[in-house]
Amino acid sequence: MSGTYDDVAPLRPVDVDAAAVARRTAVPITVVEPERVARGGIVVLHESREFSPRLLDLMRALSAEGWIVIAPHLFDRIADPQVHEVFGEELFDDFDAGFDWLTGRGVFPDTIGVLGFDSAGTAAFLVAATRPIGAAVSVSAPGITEPLPDQNAALIDVAADLQAPWLGLFGADDPATPPEAVERLREATSKANVASLTITYPGLSHRADRPDPEDDAAIAIRIDSQTRIYDWFDSNLR
Repeated sequence: MSGTYDDVAPLRPVDVDAAAVARRTAVPITVVEPERVARGGIVVLHESREFSPRLLDLMRALSAEGWIVIAPHLFDRIADPQVHEVFGEELFDDFDAGFDWLTGRGVFPDTIGVLGFDSAGTAAFLVAATRPIGAAVSVSAPGITEPLPDQNAALIDVAADLQAPWLGLFGADDPATPPEAVERLREATSKANVASLTITYPGLSHRADRPDPEDDAAIAIRIDSQTRIYDWFDSNLR
């Protein structure tokens, strides 16, 4: 059905012997479906306990391009309100649940993309290096030269393993992704057997999920970054 609604995506079962503690069986998701027949699907990974109007607007804009857009509620498993970052295997479990939810509705794996922000953008990169998807976009993904907590490798160490075309968007003034690290990532991803593109914008106005000062320069950067996201999925999810 078209429109925006909430649902749940079952998690993949695990071997009983490996489950030492009680485990979730599903993750809540927010879904935005296009009014026409879907071209494919996009899983959005975002470090937010509540979806902002700007993030929902982005999801709706992607849906208007013909994609079924789903966003797992990544903080559903974290009760502590002081925790503002997510990573580790459970984040990948949530992506896999979203992926399976889409394929269960007839979406082909090579027409499924992933869009991630912050450390969830790091996860989107690693998904593109380890899973059979169609395309990936990372926005402000840290962990470029040094692994994040619960991450086994830095992005530059696995960049050559990319299996899906990857787009990275970064801000030149973001201390979590310094320009020299981004340049090293650009060089590392160029060695992969798939297309990659790394873009650095001045300041921090490249974030399609956050409000920016409404000056002409910030608006131009935001429009350019959003357009690149749309075009990347349009070109690679086929």
